[in-house]
Amino acid sequence: MLEVSTPSALARHYLQVRKWTETICRPLQKEDYVVQPVEDVSPPKWHLGHTTWFFETLILKKFLPGYTEYDAMFNYVFNSYYESLGTRVIRTDRGNLSRPTVEEIYKYRSYVDSAMEQLLSRSLSAEAETLITLGCQHEQQHQELLWTDIKYILGHNPLFPPYNLEEPPAPQTVVKQKFINMEEGVYEIGFEGEGFCYDNELNRHKVYLQPYAIANSLATNGDYLAFMEAGGYKEFSYWHAEGWDWVKRTQVNCPLYWHQENGQWMHYTLQGVVPVVPGDILTHISFYEAAAFAAWKGMRLPTEFEWEAASHLFGWGRRWEWTESAYLPYPGFERVAGPVGEYNGKFMVNQKVLRGASDFTPEGHSRHTYRNFFHPHLRWQLTGIRLAKTLKP
Repeated sequence: MLEVSTPSALARHYLQVRKWTETICRPLQKEDYVVQPVEDVSPPKWHLGHTTWFFETLILKKFLPGYTEYDAMFNYVFNSYYESLGTRVIRTDRGNLSRPTVEEIYKYRSYVDSAMEQLLSRSLSAEAETLITLGCQHEQQHQELLWTDIKYILGHNPLFPPYNLEEPPAPQTVVKQKFINMEEGVYEIGFEGEGFCYDNELNRHKVYLQPYAIANSLATNGDYLAFMEAGGYKEFSYWHAEGWDWVKRTQVNCPLYWHQENGQWMHYTLQGVVPVVPGDILTHISFYEAAAFAAWKGMRLPTEFEWEAASHLFGWGRRWEWTESAYLPYPGFERVAGPVGEYNGKFMVNQKVLRGASDFTPEGHSRHTYRNFFHPHLRWQLTGIRLAKTLKP
């Protein structure tokens, strides 16, 4: 992970992060910036504004003397969920905002970057450094959301336009699956050491695990095709009750972006619509589907603690991997006062933990203690499946 212990290193990191966000958006047409097909997908221009608002509102207004905010109404437009920072446009209406324009938002970014350059040239307090680092990590989270939101926007356009034909897809090397046996015992879970972590990775604590086995590789498209062809979406016994209700209500019968054309499965990628390759790593799967697939295999998903305890023994980072664990606080977790305290703690209900990272995760942003979390029906992120099974003591 990039060290950001000095102001000069922090300034370089800040500029690197900010530049990468705009690089992601470079292939877009102006019309692409505004679209919001569903509630969970935000328009790209909103991401550009929101990540800028974060630095302006939580950092510049507090730490840069004489700073004048770009536009007072932007607090209403670009606040996401921070109750302590005032009212805001509701999430479902982000795509209804034709103004501010894309050009205006890029001007806003430039304005804030210039002010941040002034701030980063000064001697910073520990509190300021901490918040700037958090702001960079926050923007990196939105970079991953940008990729997946752009894919959803283009992948639900009936023309299926490619995002960028010049960018080759990541290689899909999959090792032959085998299972790693883990002994029962007490394991240390949670972040330790120097560097950044989110508050939901703390405090480090002990857990007792029964003996289990965990797959060294992720499920492939071919693995999941076998589940589909065996009637996996038609057999209720594989599904949680809530998952089976979801299948019946949505009539889902394949992963997100999959389409059958003339008897062949195709799927939308950032390079356009291409055939589904059986050997490639499966992605865009809900927790419901992941759990049903595991049940069909006579296995289960690992808990987040099992995943972390074994993570040094297998490769990870291509997909966010669903776990059986509910998103709950670790022992001793405390929410700090103010807006930063709203970052993670208030979402610890009705969500499942995902571990690992994905092909869209920015470099330097992943850790084996990182706890991602989503509602179990969501699948627009690069999600995947790693199997586990309980062993007899």
